[in-house]
Amino acid sequence: MRQSSKNLVLVAMIFAVAMMFIDQTIVALAVPNLQKDLSLTSTGSQWIVNGYLLALSALFAFGGKLSDVFGHRRMVITGVALFALSSALCGATPTSGIGEAWIIFFRIVQGAAAALLFPSALAIVVAAYPVRERGKALAIFFSASGGLTAVGPIAGGYLTEWTWRSIFWINVPIAAIAIVLTVLARDAIPELPKDARPSRIDGRGAVLVSAGMGLLVLGLQQASVWGWSDVKTIGSIVVGVVLLLAFVAWELRIPNPLVELKIFRSRAFAVDNIVLFLLSVCFVPLFFFMSLYAQVALGESATNAGLFLLVFFGGFTIAAQWGGRILDARGARPTVVLGCAVAAVGFYLWGQQVTDLSFNNQWYYIAIAGAGVGLVLGPVSTDALNRAPRDAYGEVTGITQTVRNFGASIGLAVLGTILLTQNSSRIEKTLGVAGVPKAQADSIAHAVSGSGGGVGNSFAGQTGAAAKHLFDQVQLDFAHSTRIVLYVMAGVMAAAFVAAVRFMPPGRVEEPDEVEEEALGTGGSATVAASSPLAGYPRPRAAAVSRW
Repeated sequence: MRQSSKNLVLVAMIFAVAMMFIDQTIVALAVPNLQKDLSLTSTGSQWIVNGYLLALSALFAFGGKLSDVFGHRRMVITGVALFALSSALCGATPTSGIGEAWIIFFRIVQGAAAALLFPSALAIVVAAYPVRERGKALAIFFSASGGLTAVGPIAGGYLTEWTWRSIFWINVPIAAIAIVLTVLARDAIPELPKDARPSRIDGRGAVLVSAGMGLLVLGLQQASVWGWSDVKTIGSIVVGVVLLLAFVAWELRIPNPLVELKIFRSRAFAVDNIVLFLLSVCFVPLFFFMSLYAQVALGESATNAGLFLLVFFGGFTIAAQWGGRILDARGARPTVVLGCAVAAVGFYLWGQQVTDLSFNNQWYYIAIAGAGVGLVLGPVSTDALNRAPRDAYGEVTGITQTVRNFGASIGLAVLGTILLTQNSSRIEKTLGVAGVPKAQADSIAHAVSGSGGGVGNSFAGQTGAAAKHLFDQVQLDFAHSTRIVLYVMAGVMAAAFVAAVRFMPPGRVEEPDEVEEEALGTGGSATVAASSPLAGYPRPRAAAVSRW
C-alpha cells in the first residue's frame, strides 16, 4: 500500500474518533448551563456525564467483536452516523419535563456508538500499517486523540458562551468529514474476506460482560455520591464482579467465545494490559483533577483551566512520537520502562510544587509527567495489538480499551474519594479554627471539592481581610489535597515501572511472514516470538475462525 493511502486512512480514523474523545471532557464543563436550562436534578446532572462513560465501558468488548464479524469499515461508518445522530438529538433536548430523561438516554446512545466506533477505527489503523511502521502511526493516532480530550474543556468554554446545545451540534460536521474521508479511503482500508471472519457472536457472553462491567463501573462511579458503605454501592460492585466471574467461566467453556481469554496466557500481552490499566488510573482522571485544581486553587476560569491542560499534552505529544519510533526500532520495553519512570518522577515533582499556587513553578513538571505518559500509552497499546492475529484486531482492541476504561473508573473513584476526604478534613479544620460552625464548614468543604466555582460561591458576599485570609487558606488546603492525589499517581506509575521491568519481554514483535523471510534469506529464526499469543497455538486458516 502506498504511503499516501495509509496516511489517508490514518487521518480518516482520527476524524472518526475525534467526537468521542472531545465528548469525554466537553460536556462536563457545560453541566451548570444544562442544569439551569433543563431544571435537572443533581442526580440527572451527574448521569449526563456518567451515562456516556458507563455505556462506553460496558459495550467496548462487544463492539470489538462486532467489528471483527461485520467488518471494520462498516462498523466505523455505523458508529460515526449513530454518534452524530444521538449528538444532534442531545442538542435538540426539549426544555419540558421530559428533557432530563431525553438527554440522559441519548448520552447513553452516544456511549454505545463510541463503543462500536473506536475498536473498528483502531483496528483499521493497525491493519493498514505493517508491524515495523505501527509505532509511529499509532503514536500520531493516540497523540491526536489525547490532544482532542484536552481540546474539550477549551472548546466547551467558548461554545457554551453561545449555547450549550452547540457542544453537541459540533459533532455533526465532524462526523460528515469522517464519513467522507472513510469513503475516499475505502480502497486503502484492508478488510478480511467474509469467510475468514468469525461467524458467530456469543450472545450470552455479551450480556454477561456488558452487565458485569456496567454494574461494576456504576458502583465505582456512584461511590462518591452514594458512599462506599451504601448498600447500592456494595451491591453494584459485588453483583458486577460475580457477573464478570460468570463471564470468564462461560468464555472458557464454549468453542466460539466473545473474548478469547487464551490470549492472557501470553505474559507479554498480560503485562501490556497491566501497565495500560495502571496508566489509565492516572491518565484519564488527571483531566478532572487538573481542571479542579486550576479553578479552585489557582482561581482560573473554566476556559483557562482547559489551556492549563495543553502544557501536559505538549510533553505528551512530543514524547509520543519518540516512543513510537523506539517501539518500531527496538520494541515496547525500552520506551514503556522509561516512560513509567519519567511519569512517576514527573507526578512526584509536580506534587511538591502544587502548594506554591504558581503555574510558573509547575509547568515544566507538568510537561515531564505528560512526556512520561506519552512514552507509554501508544507503545503499550500498540504492542498488545501487534500480538493479535489480523482477524481479531477489533476483539483485542475491545479488550485493551475495556481495561483502559476500567482503570479510569477505578482512578476516578479512588482518587476522587481521597481528594474529597483530604479536602473536607483540611477545610473543616481551617474554618473551625476561624470559628465557622461545623455544619457550615462541612457544606463549604463539599462545595469546594465538587465544582470549580465552589470556592468563590462559598465566600460570596464576604469582604475584609479576615475573609480574604480564609479564602486564601481554603485554596491552599485544596492544593495540599491535590498534592496527595499526585503522590498516589506517582506511586501507581512506579508500580507500572516495576511490572514493565520485571515482566515485559525485550525485542520487537515480528509479523510471521517477515520472520519466515528472514529465516529463509539470512538463516535467522523462523519461530514466532515466544511472547506472542500465537506461540503454541496453530495458525488460523483463511476460512476458519481465529484461535490463539
